[in-house]
Amino acid sequence: MISAPEPLVVVTANGLYCPPGDFYVDPWQPVQTAVITHGHGDHLRHGSARYILARPGAGIARQRLGGDREVTPVDYGTRVQLGTTSVSLHPAGHILGSAQVRIEHEGRVWVVSGDYKRQPDPTCAAFEPVECDVFISEATFALPVYRFPETPRVVEEIHRWWMANRERGIASALFCYALGKSQRVLSELRAFTHEPVYVHGAVDSLTGVYRRAGVSMLPTLPVGTEKKTDFRGALILAPPSAAGTPWMRRFGDHATGFCSGWMRVRGDRRRRGYDRGFVISDHADWPALIETCTASRAKKILLTHGYSDALTRYFNERGVEASALQTSYGAED
Repeated sequence: MISAPEPLVVVTANGLYCPPGDFYVDPWQPVQTAVITHGHGDHLRHGSARYILARPGAGIARQRLGGDREVTPVDYGTRVQLGTTSVSLHPAGHILGSAQVRIEHEGRVWVVSGDYKRQPDPTCAAFEPVECDVFISEATFALPVYRFPETPRVVEEIHRWWMANRERGIASALFCYALGKSQRVLSELRAFTHEPVYVHGAVDSLTGVYRRAGVSMLPTLPVGTEKKTDFRGALILAPPSAAGTPWMRRFGDHATGFCSGWMRVRGDRRRRGYDRGFVISDHADWPALIETCTASRAKKILLTHGYSDALTRYFNERGVEASALQTSYGAED
């Protein structure tokens, strides 16, 4: 009997490991060589000796890691030899610099997607389908209920909400994740206004990285420590962690909104306690997950964080081998 070849990626205590390449993809413990799909904190962690990532994401990595780490930027599509493997990075469409990791070894190809989305996004390169034998996909929103509207239409809703609050004489506090979502909203809003937007410090520093990368966004003003600013009629972007904190008191009367794919479900919106929910996600929805996994032409699909059970069942029922991988990645959005 001929034994099956050893997998190119296995789950270890340190994360997803490629034995023939002797490297990890988005490790959750410090390692010698880390190939990084993108800059969110559950995928880019401190402590590794060497980081390899897509060139557009280098600024994010250097800001989050500090200057004492070896960061090796690689152009999309360029092949790098790691051990006995050939590795290349391909756009994932998630945030600036996000990448899928293509691993080739002895005629076999595995792809680790990281997080990805298929909707257009002016702040990052569009997702690039990559054919492979085994596709490791996220499953953050892998339930049929998650079908996302077109983002420009939702951003128009945000602008109308902002203007309605201005007519009421109050501020609009919009909570978005500091990396990726905030910059996308600032870029998409350019279709409706050129007004400056106030931003929390966490948003401000990362927006600066995007500007240096050439991404066009609305002008922004940092929310300072002075208490004399009149925020009535203004739009303020802040991370969800700022909601309900003393930092919010400076804005006086204000309405709150939250940008997230989780806002697709009304119960989530009520439970989180925001005045408005806006369905904007940096992940693939149910139809896009199916489309992407199918387009990979993979004979086997492995699913990471999210609702992996539903997508596993979907593909197994259609004759495609699928199963879940237990990882330490989060489900931000």
